[in-house]
Amino acid sequence: MITWRVERENSRSGARRASWWWPVGWLLAAGWAAAFPLVSDVGTHRVWGVCAAFGYTAAAVASRVLPRPRAVRVPVVLALAGAVVLPLLLLVLTGQAQSEVDVIERSGRLLYATGTPYLDAPRRVEEYTPYLPGMALLGIPRALLGEHGWAARYFGDARVWCAAVFLACLVASRAVVRQRGQRRRPGGGVRSHVGSHVPDGDARFAAVTAVLIASPVVALPLCVSGVDLPLAGLCVLAIAFAVHGRPVAAGLVLAAACSLKWTAWPALPVVVALLGRAWGARPALRCAGTAIAGTALLILPSALLSPGQMVEQVLAFPTGRGELATPATSPLPGRLLAEQGATGWAVAVTLLLCGASAVGLSLVLRPPRDAVGAADRLAIGLSVAFLLAPAGRFGYLALPVLLVVWARSVGAGSVGARWSGTGSADARWSGTRSVSAPSSRTGSAPPDRDADAQLATAGAGRRS
Repeated sequence: MITWRVERENSRSGARRASWWWPVGWLLAAGWAAAFPLVSDVGTHRVWGVCAAFGYTAAAVASRVLPRPRAVRVPVVLALAGAVVLPLLLLVLTGQAQSEVDVIERSGRLLYATGTPYLDAPRRVEEYTPYLPGMALLGIPRALLGEHGWAARYFGDARVWCAAVFLACLVASRAVVRQRGQRRRPGGGVRSHVGSHVPDGDARFAAVTAVLIASPVVALPLCVSGVDLPLAGLCVLAIAFAVHGRPVAAGLVLAAACSLKWTAWPALPVVVALLGRAWGARPALRCAGTAIAGTALLILPSALLSPGQMVEQVLAFPTGRGELATPATSPLPGRLLAEQGATGWAVAVTLLLCGASAVGLSLVLRPPRDAVGAADRLAIGLSVAFLLAPAGRFGYLALPVLLVVWARSVGAGSVGARWSGTGSADARWSGTRSVSAPSSRTGSAPPDRDADAQLATAGAGRRS
């Protein structure tokens, strides 16, 4: 009885604290969005800022005046409507987009017509394609649907397909996590155990995902360009497959990610280290081989058709060493060093290599053992790369944020060794220690059933 009262008081105090966090958070997002019409010279950013500011403000008001639980659900819907649905429809219908969208659609037309997404002699920055050939696949719908008609307007826009891949990967990652009840025995076969908290985990994942999509971190790039969202979705899906012990699936997803942008390549050693720590060397090697072979299969045809153009547009141009200056000029440390001339550029590259070596050494000495550790390690590596690269944008840092939030929302925790015969499968994912069960040789109940019975008895005692 005393325990129940303490838990009730703790829940009430937590609810009071949370009731203030939601309005404050939405107001901060509203202020951040409202700054875009005032300081940005990009038309798509100004449109998004106006719509999102109203949506976030309405969410802040609703979260303060509505009773729970509507004080949480309704504001999220308002934020999604104002920061995602309305600006995306408005920008798509009026044909407004950042230059990245035009680049993806043009590369898709080139890939469909010539087999390579790169122009032979680009003369303007807009004619460069700083992405790997896999990104051009997201522009194929535009090549097939053309420029006119309602189908081309709604389904030819590359942003729609970038968002679709991102959302599909998030949903698939949760589905992979839910399959944690299927555990492999050393002698073959599987054993099923689905925890009672799975529906609660689904609700939590849906809520956090909705808030994440409504936040400026995802809403802004989703509406104006969306170019980094497929990469983020594929990275989290690869980590989910690795935690679940499916190296070939993780390798295929990594191959898809690595064929989009070179910024996905750090995900390969992180996922391989995770597999090696959790499942052994053979699955890790299988994943690495699948990823490398799949990436080569997707990249080599275009590389063989236009090797010079690919080196110039994919490697030299984004690093500030191309014939034309890159528009990625955010005042990050690497960019500020590169502006000091050849010596500054060399210093920036040296620091970048040192940072990459430090992260790589950490993977060898202390590889990640769960999804949170892998996502955090990849986020650190990407942050180092974005901060120290000779050219970059603040928007690139949204990818590390997505990785960190996803790993904590999907409920993927620590991974134990292979089938041990005791403990539930959920304990492997949540990082909790399950109740040990007696051996089946003594004639007692099976381990999972016995653990469930003990948990039920403990719950009955708490209610009393």
